[in-house]
Amino acid sequence: MTAAVDTPAIPPRRQPHATELERRGLLFVLSSPSGAGKSTIARKLLEADPSIAMSVSATTRPMRPGEQDGVDYHFVDVPTFKQMAADGAFLEWAHVFDHRYGTPRAPVDAMLASGRDVLFDIDWQGAQQLFQQAGGDVVRVFILPPSVDELGRRLARRGTDSAEVVASRMARAASEISHWDGYDYVLINDDVERCFAQVRLILRAERLKRSRQTGLIGFARKLMGG
Repeated sequence: MTAAVDTPAIPPRRQPHATELERRGLLFVLSSPSGAGKSTIARKLLEADPSIAMSVSATTRPMRPGEQDGVDYHFVDVPTFKQMAADGAFLEWAHVFDHRYGTPRAPVDAMLASGRDVLFDIDWQGAQQLFQQAGGDVVRVFILPPSVDELGRRLARRGTDSAEVVASRMARAASEISHWDGYDYVLINDDVERCFAQVRLILRAERLKRSRQTGLIGFARKLMGG
């Protein structure tokens, strides 16, 4: 396990179009009960859109086969996590399924400063804390499964958790779903490609909001001859 979370190198941002205005970055949150598809959609979004980068959470849970420290999560021990929380190093953190998860503040600040949007794959508690910290820069999307039965089938098909863990996740799902009304957008993932397309439309629209176009005032004044 690592003793600290380092700020990663920031990948270059896509070059803007000649008439594309400067804008503030946004914090794009995807939440869902476990198995409803948010991680799949997050991965597809990162592959399709170079202007958004993933916020990598710190966690105290053990590393799973195939995962990489600093890529999937920053894997830290409990004392390190507690110290980071005490030092205010997290934008948000929560205790979920006997493990702790948190968003390190420094890497997110670095990405925003470079003009990147930041993607979050977090639960409702994290989304609430993030909104309290960053307010209007946060866009929250909640993804629902088409049915409880389908949610159970998806969890079982993953094959990464024991039967006991799957049962625990199913028991928690109703509680997580009850927070759907705390989000800006709510989607039903009955088809992953359709849901992904809807997520991309939301992101595009949010980027175009007038309040985020920091270069709009100067551009409009120039057009008016001011």
